[in-house]
Amino acid sequence: MKTAVITGASSGIGLAALVELAQKQYAIVGVGHDANRSEQALKQVLAAVPGAHVRFVNGDLMQQREVTRVAGEIGAILESEYNGKLDALVNNAGCVRSWYTTTEEGYEQQFALNHLAGFLLTYHLLPQLKRAGGRVVFTGSESHKHMRVRWNDVMFFSGYHPLTVYKQSKLCNILFAKGLNDRYLADGVRAYVVDPGLVCTDIGNKNTGSLVNFVWKYRKKHGVSPQVPAKTYGYLVETEPAPEELYYYRCKPNRYSREVTSENAGRLFELSERLCGIQYPASEPGKGGKT
Repeated sequence: MKTAVITGASSGIGLAALVELAQKQYAIVGVGHDANRSEQALKQVLAAVPGAHVRFVNGDLMQQREVTRVAGEIGAILESEYNGKLDALVNNAGCVRSWYTTTEEGYEQQFALNHLAGFLLTYHLLPQLKRAGGRVVFTGSESHKHMRVRWNDVMFFSGYHPLTVYKQSKLCNILFAKGLNDRYLADGVRAYVVDPGLVCTDIGNKNTGSLVNFVWKYRKKHGVSPQVPAKTYGYLVETEPAPEELYYYRCKPNRYSREVTSENAGRLFELSERLCGIQYPASEPGKGGKT
């Protein structure tokens, strides 16, 4: 049985992607922030896919200690029940913040959750991904095309603007995916980014100010249901041979920013390692389960 881990899985795109993979007979660990919402999500999944192999682990991925704890729980499940293999990791958890707010580490919250959480979780689960020749999928955004990384102030300590900070975090997603491919493609691990388009979710209504909340309530009315982009996640983790492009919209390759270069990806990789206090291992070509 193939395995998957999906963050931000208790609602929206993450929940829709979870149902999509459950229908494809994956054993899935969903990561949610709130135990009550995760319990409700699990009921929805089981109603849609009776007998689905799904469980939830809960944690605040904005905090690095929580990412490490959650990764430990997931790793233990994979090692004890699934031969230590992870076929698909979907880094979907994300947020929008109306004002400059920091984590326990003092990191701006959108940068911390939208980028660093996935960076650190992928690091911890990389051994299991290598064993399966797994795929890593990020939830991106078309808005990344209109942004450059603010290298001298990635946390936007000065000049904070919610949309600008969000755009940078989405650019970081695709730069990280590029960096993973540059490092671990020879190990059989491949990374992708999904542009979900405008989707009717509550991301802009969670812990945001009145203006962002109002604007998002209007915008999301014009969005598609989460089930639409969920098909692309299924496509990227299931298609054989593995799709070769980096950025996908509705199951088809899409153009991405010229800022997505190996140089920028490497620079972000090194910065993120310092911010997380980790160092990714060197590639071991040929160790992956698939190529």
